[in-house]
Amino acid sequence: MRSALALAFLAAAPLAAQAPAVSAPVGGIRYEVRFDAATAKERSLAVTMRFDVKGSGPILLSLPAWTPGAYEISDFAKKLLRFTPTADGRALAWDKLDYDTWRIQPAGAKAVEVTYLVRADSLDNAQAWSQPDFAFFNGTTAFLYPEGRCCAFAASVTFRTEAGWQVATGMRATGDGRFGEANYHDLVDMPTFIGRFDIDSQQVAGKWLRLATYPQGVLAGAQRSGTWESLSRMVPPMGKAFGEVPWETYTVLVVGDTAYPGASGLEHQNSHLDIINTRGFASDFWPSLLAHEIVHAWNVKRIRPADLFPYRYERPQQTPWLWVSEGITDYYADLVLVRGGVTTTQQFLEATTEKIGSVDAVPPVALEDASLETWIRPVDGTALIYYPKGSLAGLLLDILIRDGSDNRRGLDDVMRALYTGAWKKGRGFTADEWWKSVSQMAGGRSFAEFNAKYIDGREPYPWESVLPLAGLRYRADSIREARIGIQVQPGEDGVRIMGVQPGSMAADAGIEQGDVLLRLGEVEVKDPTFGGAYRQRYATADGTEIPVVVRRGGREVTLKGTVRTAVRVVRQVVSDQGATPKAARIREGILSGRTD
Repeated sequence: MRSALALAFLAAAPLAAQAPAVSAPVGGIRYEVRFDAATAKERSLAVTMRFDVKGSGPILLSLPAWTPGAYEISDFAKKLLRFTPTADGRALAWDKLDYDTWRIQPAGAKAVEVTYLVRADSLDNAQAWSQPDFAFFNGTTAFLYPEGRCCAFAASVTFRTEAGWQVATGMRATGDGRFGEANYHDLVDMPTFIGRFDIDSQQVAGKWLRLATYPQGVLAGAQRSGTWESLSRMVPPMGKAFGEVPWETYTVLVVGDTAYPGASGLEHQNSHLDIINTRGFASDFWPSLLAHEIVHAWNVKRIRPADLFPYRYERPQQTPWLWVSEGITDYYADLVLVRGGVTTTQQFLEATTEKIGSVDAVPPVALEDASLETWIRPVDGTALIYYPKGSLAGLLLDILIRDGSDNRRGLDDVMRALYTGAWKKGRGFTADEWWKSVSQMAGGRSFAEFNAKYIDGREPYPWESVLPLAGLRYRADSIREARIGIQVQPGEDGVRIMGVQPGSMAADAGIEQGDVLLRLGEVEVKDPTFGGAYRQRYATADGTEIPVVVRRGGREVTLKGTVRTAVRVVRQVVSDQGATPKAARIREGILSGRTD
């Protein structure tokens, strides 16, 4: 009885608030990163951190838990090995304060050196990866920082590598063989290539653009020149839309891999890192990926919601505004391609139609909710829906702003206002600033109802009433097609099942979340584009039994599936040949970037 009472008492007693952990002050922070033939054998980077001790007490060094732009907890500390602090050649005592914080007892030392390895074995934009002659890493994976201290400290980085190997990074060269940044936020926002790779540069929009690609020869000849042509066409419309080109040098870092499932990119302030299956260089998606990541140099790396300003690296940093940061970025990726002549008006409308289909294929979800939920990756198919749905919200807002202002203003003006306002003032934008700017550009029109219905609410978008304002029509046709009932995501090991629709062919076959899909009947699953081949092969095979092969728990499992067909409404956004003169001007304004 006394034990039970004691437990009840302890449960009822209030917990004392714990003060945030704060490191003893340090200064003069210098990092050294070594990647050579020896560290490549261990698939690791050898890092040395040196600093001066500026006060008393233990020194607390932490490693970020996530990389901005990749809204997921990665816990990079789990790949930090052989942590060794020394001072004047003697070992210093240390322990762990928590799982990603190392506590060092400086014992009166005035200068400390810490060495450690960072495992580079994940082919992921947010991680670190290596091969015998090459490595890439993000600063968040490699650079420890003093816990609880302001991240506005300057730091330098020295790279050590093999003779004949190169380094490509967005960091500023300091002229003494080192690189450096004025604060930790900028330092860790600069991914780096080390090793053997191709690199060349051109001036685009009056600024230098560099293209670094691994492995050597992976992007060459006509594909490389075509990539440069796309880059030279898309960047000037970006600068015009947002008001200026904000970098002196921008570096496009690309890894081409024959086994990578699909393509992905991760943005940074003056660079981005793409990983793409080599077949993707010949696809229409390649320039779209480039455009999306470069637009991010304005939208989210600079124009950023207040919830993400400044970045916090030790925990999830939620915001309901990813529909702007990612979705409207995706809208601008489509816009700058058509404005720059990389794609046609028809391709722009087809991309818009495809996004409408993506949104209609998943349960209704509010854009704000989807933005918040990205950290937990819901399994109902809505995990990343703020990309296409946010892009479509951008189109709707652009149309309504141009309609309300008689095409004298557009969404470009909203983005420029936030860029010259919040960003230039060194802060993130607020909800009030966003909607005030949208309303002002639309001639004073209120967007309270729009926000309540389509951003904070789950109502379907009003295509039938809004598209005609921009000289567009929404056409719908019904077709019967084979359905699977899954949500997938590309991964290092193949196309992984992220969700299974109850009552679907996939559910009845026994496909489970976490399975890697290998084959559906005669259709081999190599990347997320397999759906089209499946629908074409089994369009008229309703009720046919087919083998379904998945990888589960490290082994192949063959399941039995039954083809199911269902009616799907095919929607198309098309130009309205009978549009009013005002609507035609708005359509032309959106596609060209012009206002009246």
